[in-house]
Amino acid sequence: MEQPTGGARPADAAGGAAESLDRPLPEGVRRKVVALVSDAFGGLTVGELPTQLRQYARFTPSRRAKFAGNAMAAALEGDPEFRRRIGERIGQTQPELAGALESGAPPAAADPVDVAAAAYVLRPAGWVKLVAAAGEEVQRADAERADEETRLELERLREELAAARGQIRAETERLRAELDASRKEAESLQRKLRSALSEVKRGEAALRRSGAERDGVRVEAAAQVSAAESESRRLKARLAEAETAVEAGRRAAREGRSVEDMRLRLLLDTVLDAAQGLRRELALPPSSIRPADGVDAVEPGRMSPKDIAARALSETDPALLDQLLALPQAHLIVDGYNVTKTGYPQMPLEKQRLRLLGGLSVLAAQTGAEMTCVFDGAELAAPVLLAPPRGVRVLFSKAGVTADELIRQLARAEPPGRPVVVVSTDREVADGVAKAGARPVASALLLKRLSRV
Repeated sequence: MEQPTGGARPADAAGGAAESLDRPLPEGVRRKVVALVSDAFGGLTVGELPTQLRQYARFTPSRRAKFAGNAMAAALEGDPEFRRRIGERIGQTQPELAGALESGAPPAAADPVDVAAAAYVLRPAGWVKLVAAAGEEVQRADAERADEETRLELERLREELAAARGQIRAETERLRAELDASRKEAESLQRKLRSALSEVKRGEAALRRSGAERDGVRVEAAAQVSAAESESRRLKARLAEAETAVEAGRRAAREGRSVEDMRLRLLLDTVLDAAQGLRRELALPPSSIRPADGVDAVEPGRMSPKDIAARALSETDPALLDQLLALPQAHLIVDGYNVTKTGYPQMPLEKQRLRLLGGLSVLAAQTGAEMTCVFDGAELAAPVLLAPPRGVRVLFSKAGVTADELIRQLARAEPPGRPVVVVSTDREVADGVAKAGARPVASALLLKRLSRV
């Protein structure tokens, strides 16, 4: 077996075995020992290796140091033969360091960790002191490095603290400026708020005054409307009384004239009977008028719209409307929207008007009667652009005048005795035109008649 070069001898030969460490091997020295063993590991045969290390024989030095570090350290400590062989490999690879250790004078320039690791393997006299000195040196170096790192960290922290203080001062100044601006803005907003509150209070007071005035105006308007309605009812009652009185006067005048005429004619007949000779001489024709002829009645062939009801036709029979329109110079007045909203209320107003006027045009052509269709125009925002169909007069009421009032005006405008027929379901319209001598009929009757057109 090879001997250590440079005067190296087995680690246990000089009584190195009597020396032992009283503390754990410093970590830096341990890592260096493992590296030395791993490098020297490859120069040994499998048979020269301890049994527990043979499985790592084919590993690279770095992999052996990584995976077999603890096993190699244990074998190195517990197997003197393995330690001797490793020491021989170190003596071959680092003869100067091994020789210096054997001579007891390690190189001053050598790394203490390298010296301690080699001494731990070679075990020369005083190797424990070398390992302890290396550990102290490592600890001192670590302490110095830690002190340097602490100093650098302290300087860095001081610089950061100074920068932070500068930033804090700048941020403080900025915040103070913002605080001053916020205070000024808050004062301005408070002034504006006080002004706005004053405006709101004045507005609320004005609103309360306006509400009180509005309530007073409403009460006064309601009183005026009530008074106007009372006056309107009173005037309507007086108008009805006047119309009744006029009609009674007219009837009395007609009856008075008829009685006087009858008496006069009776007197004349008496005189004529007494003077038959004179009548024969004068060749006077016999009298054809008798007192009964003066009684107010309808002669055959001269029926009025009111006499049509005597023919026993139903108020919903379209034939009744045909009979009324067959009268000489008949005039049909139609309450337009009353008819359309009875027959087809779901349609738009424009289409309602067109549909009704189309049916009336055909009815006018069939009967030859005069026809007037009235629509309510009081709520119209603009005039209606409409071409009246042939034979039908189309009228819209003016602002402030309803279609019902216009229909009553049309009925009153006709001369007494002319057949006038008014189509409306409105009870007030029917009663009003009946007083004017017109014949009211329901809207459903006209709709049934138009369905046959």
